[in-house]
Amino acid sequence: MTATGSEASATTTNRLSAPHPLSVHSGTFQTGDYITTASRPRTSRRSTARPSTARPRTGISTLGVPDQEIVCAVSESRGISPTVGLAFVNLDTGEAVLSQISDSQTYVRTVHKLLVYNPSTALIVGTAANPKSKLFSIIEESVEPLGTTIELLDRRYWAETTGLEYIQQLAFAEDVETVKTAVGGNYYAVCCFAAVLKYVELSMGKTFPFRSLRIKYEPSEGSMMIDLSTIHSLELVQNLHNTKSKECLFGLLNQTLTPMGARLLRANILQPLTNPDTLNTRYEAVEELSTKEEMFFAARAALKPFLDVDKMLTQLILIPTQPTLKDTEQAVNNVMMLKQFVSLIPSVFEALTGSRCSMLHEIRGLCNPDHIDPIRKLINDVINEDVTFAKKPVELRNQRSYAVRSGVNGLLDVARQTYHESMNDAYQHVTELKEEHNLDLNLKFEATRQFFLRLSASELEERNLPAVFINAYRKKDIIECQTLRLMKQNQKIADAHTEVLLMSDKSVQDVIVRVREHMSILFKICEGIAVLDMLASFAQVVTSRDYARPQIGDALAIRAARHPIRESIHKAEFVPNDVYATQQTRFQVITGCNMSGKSTYIRSVALMTVMAHIGSFVPAEFAVFPITRQLFARISLDDNVEANVSTFAAEMRETAFILRNIDRQSMAIIDELGRGTSTRDGLAIALAIAEALVQSRALVWFVTHFTDLAQIMLQRNGVVNYHLAVDMSEQNKMEMQYRLSSGTEQQEHYGLKLARVVPLPPDVLEHAEEVSRTLEQQAKRKKRRSLGVIRNRRRVLLLNLKEQLVQARNGKMEGEQLREWLKRLQGDFVLQMTALEEEERKAEWSGEENGDGPSVQQRDQDFDSVSGFVRDAHGESEMLLGDDGEAWMAGGNDAVEQAVLRQG
Repeated sequence: MTATGSEASATTTNRLSAPHPLSVHSGTFQTGDYITTASRPRTSRRSTARPSTARPRTGISTLGVPDQEIVCAVSESRGISPTVGLAFVNLDTGEAVLSQISDSQTYVRTVHKLLVYNPSTALIVGTAANPKSKLFSIIEESVEPLGTTIELLDRRYWAETTGLEYIQQLAFAEDVETVKTAVGGNYYAVCCFAAVLKYVELSMGKTFPFRSLRIKYEPSEGSMMIDLSTIHSLELVQNLHNTKSKECLFGLLNQTLTPMGARLLRANILQPLTNPDTLNTRYEAVEELSTKEEMFFAARAALKPFLDVDKMLTQLILIPTQPTLKDTEQAVNNVMMLKQFVSLIPSVFEALTGSRCSMLHEIRGLCNPDHIDPIRKLINDVINEDVTFAKKPVELRNQRSYAVRSGVNGLLDVARQTYHESMNDAYQHVTELKEEHNLDLNLKFEATRQFFLRLSASELEERNLPAVFINAYRKKDIIECQTLRLMKQNQKIADAHTEVLLMSDKSVQDVIVRVREHMSILFKICEGIAVLDMLASFAQVVTSRDYARPQIGDALAIRAARHPIRESIHKAEFVPNDVYATQQTRFQVITGCNMSGKSTYIRSVALMTVMAHIGSFVPAEFAVFPITRQLFARISLDDNVEANVSTFAAEMRETAFILRNIDRQSMAIIDELGRGTSTRDGLAIALAIAEALVQSRALVWFVTHFTDLAQIMLQRNGVVNYHLAVDMSEQNKMEMQYRLSSGTEQQEHYGLKLARVVPLPPDVLEHAEEVSRTLEQQAKRKKRRSLGVIRNRRRVLLLNLKEQLVQARNGKMEGEQLREWLKRLQGDFVLQMTALEEEERKAEWSGEENGDGPSVQQRDQDFDSVSGFVRDAHGESEMLLGDDGEAWMAGGNDAVEQAVLRQG
């Protein structure tokens, strides 16, 4: 319950009966499109050109999450590097999350938090709207697709002391000191918490009792940041073309059996973890569940009957300021649901018997029956043992009527007898109607119109409906109706049921008050079940598909990587590809023909990175991932030529966002940048952006049709070229092989070949080929050999060798596997260095003939230096491949590394 100061000692009833106004005066002010009174926060309103009901929140949001009642408050400090406080209170799951972020001028991390939690209401300090602050404008733009209502709240309610008092009163007893320590010094987060709870109490009429709210502080650095554009582009939680389709990452992995597990999975996909220890623990749990068949099926069977426990527990702790009959009815429902929840916990405990993984062992410990025995006793003392929660309306009403044990209240037993007799009278009336009119009548029940009659229209083919039946209407081949007596009986039953509820209320409320003392363990058990459900969902995917357990390392290395979503929806066998990226291969330029699979390849890398960071296995034979703090995707989603201008503007805006926020611990996939404008301008912009991305030292996959970009960027350290192979050996035929190969696309004029396959008119194709030949000859005449470029390529080759040797030394390969790998590395290096040496000599001799090359003496010295290094590397490799394999581990590659450093 929310209370401060002298209110802390007041009883629950007193505090509920005296809500305070949000302000003592009623002055108003207007800023932009927002009209706000100081006495009550107002819903944000647009100008008269747009109705206030223009964007209602639908059942499923733009991020694919069902609506929840989540109130959020946002405030900020003023300065060059703003600090933003956020507080979220979920009224459906009884959870409060506080966070304070040191953000950038674009408020990217703040917006990310809002996207993850998808609040229904966002509170902002009233003074931020007059004039509009930068944060206010950004939030206003960002939450518009979510249908979030923005409300302004007077600054007086953003008080740190009030927030700390709320934490002291509402947090679970064992969590109070932990939460207070976590929020220490986070002034803005605590102020936001105060504002949210005051708004919930005074504007929404809901309060929390003491020690009933799950409060946690969530630092921003513990998770991967994914912006909204990337979420949409990668189809993380929603399919781009069909919002109801399961063809997205969430749909693929969502084999959960409980609402809590599904919510946890979605939150993890939007905000993946970056803690290696937690991830490794999840991998162990998934592996154990997927390999122990008996435990896996027992856990899934135990999870299946669970209802939405989060929502039920939250309703038990929420106290309405003005209780209604509906609240009383829901309280009985909640106690029945709680009884069912408590009865299911031991089955989870038994299912996890013998678990070795620490995470599964901890979940089993939470579900120990000893923890719930006091709660079970409290319920069984008042509630009938045979009562269970039912989903059908008439069954649920009957269960409510007989929920409280007989003998607890004498008047309740009398009211229950009246209800029973009224129900029997209704059934007897239907029996009489059947006999009197010779009709096959069925008695049905709905919560709104209660009992009604249903019969098949074929019963009345040769006669009219008797006059006793009223309110009749036809739906296809079914006729639904009532009688006057049945309507009177409905009213009598409803009155009897209401009387039973009112008589049961005191007993039920006593149970609820006593159960609230045990809310801490109940919520923790609920969280454990949600985690188990998510892990079991991952295990279900693993057992049905060929997925591999990822590892956390310094480099990104995937053998036989596949696109998880494409693989699941296409019947044809997916062609896997290897992926390898380190600092020396951090910027990978991908070229290839249209439809050769470039976009699918880079998307698969990003999707598997997300999967690995939530604890899931990945579609590959082997996979190692570095910890990634930020994920960006710039993927073109509009191939309409008429939309080129808007497409180019959108991709420049998204790319500017990436450049402002990318760093060494980021990953980015860029697809066909610069194609929305002229070829020359597009190439220039793409080159400039590529240079900036290389300097960021992030892992980048850059898909392009600009072959010149691939050749120019190859001279930069950390850049490598790949292409998707295509077989064009047959005339008028292109066979996509979907296989990644080294170097740039070797097939020339693949666009013309594809145009011929379409086909275009022959005269148009002939003219296009002639123009292409002319342009190609002009380009070749402009090209000159560059000795500096060749030497730079040699330097890149040496640095790559050094990095591979260092990784081999720090890796886990040994014995024959290590020898074979070193032998291949040696052969590849010698071949590439020899080819560069020959190319360098030709370039030098060509330069000497033109009078601008180096002297013969200088050329020989350089040649001897390179040849000596090759001999050194060859000798070291031979030594490493000798009988004594331990020599390499003892530092046998020092000479090679030193030679590399000298050359580099």
